[in-house]
Amino acid sequence: MRTVASWIVWGMAGLSAAWAALRLSGFEPEWPWVPVVSATPYAAALAGAGLLLAAALRKRAAAALALAATVALGFAVVPRAVADGGPEADGTPLRVLAANLMVGIADTDDLMDLVSRVRPDVLALQELTPGAMRRLEKAGLRERLPHAVTRPKRGVGGSALYARFPLEPGEAIHLGGFGQVRAVLEHPDGARVELVSVHPCAPKRYERQPCWRAGLEALPRAGEPLRILAGDFNATLDHLLMRELLASGYRDAADVTGDGLRTTWPQGGFGPLPGVAIDHVLADSRIGIRSFGVHTLKGTDHHPVSAVLTLPAVE
Repeated sequence: MRTVASWIVWGMAGLSAAWAALRLSGFEPEWPWVPVVSATPYAAALAGAGLLLAAALRKRAAAALALAATVALGFAVVPRAVADGGPEADGTPLRVLAANLMVGIADTDDLMDLVSRVRPDVLALQELTPGAMRRLEKAGLRERLPHAVTRPKRGVGGSALYARFPLEPGEAIHLGGFGQVRAVLEHPDGARVELVSVHPCAPKRYERQPCWRAGLEALPRAGEPLRILAGDFNATLDHLLMRELLASGYRDAADVTGDGLRTTWPQGGFGPLPGVAIDHVLADSRIGIRSFGVHTLKGTDHHPVSAVLTLPAVE
């Protein structure tokens, strides 16, 4: 039994150390690492468990290896559960809500109830089909959010932005059948902010990874004008492309508020996979972040996410 336990300890320590080295290396291999790295928070927990087990069995070398992995992965994961500082959150408020409609079959009434509760100024939709758009607008979405830039499409490639304030349409990002709509919102207080309803391809299979990579790389980097990216990124904060996007000058609302370990996919009942955080609201670092929320929506495999932001005062 001690031999079996020793193998288990070394297996846990070795796997955790290899994971940590690859995660922190600045190198991201292709399949299957791209979908697997989403589970880094679980790998951090595994490293901690391996450390405790190695210590209990007095396996000093294995404990040292597990300790190094635990510390390395802890530095990557733990800050997501700790609220950060940032710009003073006392400017013009802007409420953002994003929802993936799962090929348009998400429950219309439930989404309208969510809109009533959250009272968003901006609603970013993904996987918006023509039928789903007709149902939502018939249910009164345009009365609540009268300004819209929509690109409905059969299948998973449609998206839209609905807003309480005027929207100036921008050039949508079209890659691999996925459309990520863009628009500039003109706030009554004078602020202008570009919005993107984000939805690159899902890297579920090896042949889809070039499309996924291109979709994330095509997202605008932070800078002028102010920008907010919201939706289903099909990526976590452990993906290199997401870290590069954030490094350009964005902040993740969940990470800022200490909610970065709350999972958004899959929603309960949509598969046995462990939950991961792939739905985000990214805001330019000049924008304040007051709060972040994860919600439920019947009929879809994603949890909608929301954030209350504050736009900087216009001089």
